[in-house]
Amino acid sequence: MTATTTQIKHEVKDLSLAPLGKQRIEWAGREMPVLGLIRDRFAKEKPFAGIRLSACCHVTTETAHLAIALKAGGADAVLIASNPLSTQDDVAASLVVDYGIPVFAIKGEDSATYNRHVEIALDHKPNIIIDDGSDVTVHLVQHRQNQLSDIIGTTEETTTGIVRLAAMFKDGALSFPAMNVNDAETKHFFDNRYGTGQSTLDGIIRATNILLAGKTIVVAGYGWCGKGTALRARGMGANVIVTEINAVRALEATMDGFRVMPMEQAASEGDIFITVTGNKHVIRGEHFAQMKDGAIVCNSGHFDIEIDLKALGAEASEVRTVRPFTQQYHLNSGKSVIVLGEGRLINLAAAEGHPSAVMDMSFANQAMACEYLVKNKGKLQPGLHSIPTEVDQEIARLKLEAMGINMDTLTSAQVEYMNSWTSGT
Repeated sequence: MTATTTQIKHEVKDLSLAPLGKQRIEWAGREMPVLGLIRDRFAKEKPFAGIRLSACCHVTTETAHLAIALKAGGADAVLIASNPLSTQDDVAASLVVDYGIPVFAIKGEDSATYNRHVEIALDHKPNIIIDDGSDVTVHLVQHRQNQLSDIIGTTEETTTGIVRLAAMFKDGALSFPAMNVNDAETKHFFDNRYGTGQSTLDGIIRATNILLAGKTIVVAGYGWCGKGTALRARGMGANVIVTEINAVRALEATMDGFRVMPMEQAASEGDIFITVTGNKHVIRGEHFAQMKDGAIVCNSGHFDIEIDLKALGAEASEVRTVRPFTQQYHLNSGKSVIVLGEGRLINLAAAEGHPSAVMDMSFANQAMACEYLVKNKGKLQPGLHSIPTEVDQEIARLKLEAMGINMDTLTSAQVEYMNSWTSGT
């Protein structure tokens, strides 16, 4: 450990893992050209000079590049984990040792440790909070009212977090601007659909090593995450059932060729169940009772409450860990139900999360959202704010450029036509 490292506050598993972490961070960077361009600009312009920033994110190779970009821009940043099972310990170590970024994250940390890390994030007295689920923001509002005057704003990129922020604003509790990164087109069209779809199945396969072809997979929720998961499961040869509470989405899933039914009916048909709703107790005790012996249940929503594990545990005579991130609940009925990743995000608990190419756009949005908050300090009203369209378009343009893809541009006649109301057909 170098003298410099000892001066950086941190709580990671093992600093000796740093060399492997640095190697993996560099590998991820090959697929993240947009954030790389933003980092280079930040390094020159220093938009975050004098800004204290606390980030609560999944500590992965991709998140590392966001943290590095923010520091390059002059931010005094602290990073904590947003999920106890999503931290990549070698990455956390490398961020401390190689990049001088204070990190408080350990894979498998208990709830008490996680809550202590939330306190540490707020002890940093942040001007900007980057949140994944809004835990830090909620704790700030509930317990650190004296720090509200320090806050310029927050950014949020999960559906769960946006729902919480909207509820806070409705109740009059959100007194500062929050950037809705989740709804940026270059975020949810790609991160939620392509990223969640691929990484969820990756996590299931790594945890179980089962063949998906021929299995009946029940996907709870048909938002962008559910769509991506259902499409990729079908692509792997699975028979897919969708459950929904939204009539439009249920109709869309039907028109996309999936069977749609209530969970009460799907429970007896499914071999594998995946929740991606962001809601509570989507799979409950009455559903477990109907499942086949050996049914596999996992979650790719944000929190671990989508599956009612308390109800499942109450019906279990024994719980055994049969593989890493794979627990078998032996029920009093004689059947068993298998839970992956303790009901937490399976794509990050058992796998590595979204591919770097996808997170390149999501974190480009995060970085630009932070810059937007700083540039518009004192000008934005409290509440949720969308990513400006021009920022969304610029991120897409940069991504296309990096992929070597060109597109059409409007002619002057087309521009004139599109801006005129007098020209008819």
